[in-house]
Amino acid sequence: MCAVAHRSPARTHWNTKCAIPIAGWCLTALLLAAVPGLGKAETHVLTPGYDVIGSVSTTLAAHDDTLIDIGKRTGLGYEELRRANPGVDVWLPGEGTEIVLPKRFVLPVAAREGVIVNIAEFRLYYFKQSDGAQSVATFPVSIGRMDWSTPLGRHRIAAKQVRPTWYPPKSIREEHAADGRFLATAVPPGPDNPLGEYAMRLSVSSYLIHGTNKPAGIGMQVTHGCIRMNPEDISWLFPQIRVGTPVQIVNQPVKFGWSPDGLFLEVHPVIDGDTQSTERGMTVLTEAYVEATRERPADIDWQLVEEVYRAKLGIPLRVGTDAVSQPASAVASSIRESSTISEARQ
Repeated sequence: MCAVAHRSPARTHWNTKCAIPIAGWCLTALLLAAVPGLGKAETHVLTPGYDVIGSVSTTLAAHDDTLIDIGKRTGLGYEELRRANPGVDVWLPGEGTEIVLPKRFVLPVAAREGVIVNIAEFRLYYFKQSDGAQSVATFPVSIGRMDWSTPLGRHRIAAKQVRPTWYPPKSIREEHAADGRFLATAVPPGPDNPLGEYAMRLSVSSYLIHGTNKPAGIGMQVTHGCIRMNPEDISWLFPQIRVGTPVQIVNQPVKFGWSPDGLFLEVHPVIDGDTQSTERGMTVLTEAYVEATRERPADIDWQLVEEVYRAKLGIPLRVGTDAVSQPASAVASSIRESSTISEARQ
């Protein structure tokens, strides 16, 4: 559990516990138009019937960059950036090192409304309907660590608060005391408040979506169950969200999705504490494939599927095509003949 709100006539207070390159990488990305007028959030217009947004690109590290610095500039979290760049030193990539920016995403399998959080990829999606078109904005987030898991299921936004006061429960104060740190019973708004400037309470008891005073931890499994966002990200999202907005929290380490170019596969490592996904292994992949092709058969390069599954880089890769358009062999050939990230690094 992570947050409890106590209401008074004057304000709301929060009592919270939150505190490998592989052959076949194709750089041809699905580029979708950004929605105008939505601040700095990375938003994409959705095309009905398709599930893939964004694109993969690269950047060069500066002399004093860390992967965390690069993630902060590019809207990526720690884990997703680290996974996409195996062999790169997290703390000192080195000047001129090419860094892969994994900003192509397969949308999670869930109703496309309100907020979806996929804890397996440390990422939040916000869906919005405007002028007859649907768009999605996406952000990196931190989630609950193994002993304080983020609650899966359908919830809603129950309350919102600007500059919340944090009332850490006894369990958190005792945890700090065990480390020789004193934690007050109430932490007012300001630089020492781990909730940041904005907090949104979920209908499930004691959990929040909130900002942070330590953005370097975004994209990690480090919270006491809450969903933590970069300060600038939640400052954009907060006014977009109304009380009552649905929030779906899912755990989907394997995602298949369609784009105009074919069927894509995105695979993430299983998060700490997810024994069910670990025990079920490739059954998870099989079930995701069956669901994605239930009404749209595909020709698949199964060798490439296995490579993507075992690498678990978190980057969507085209592994098949519509069965009525072209054979899987053509897909495999076009992918493997294209420029790959591994080749670009040589």
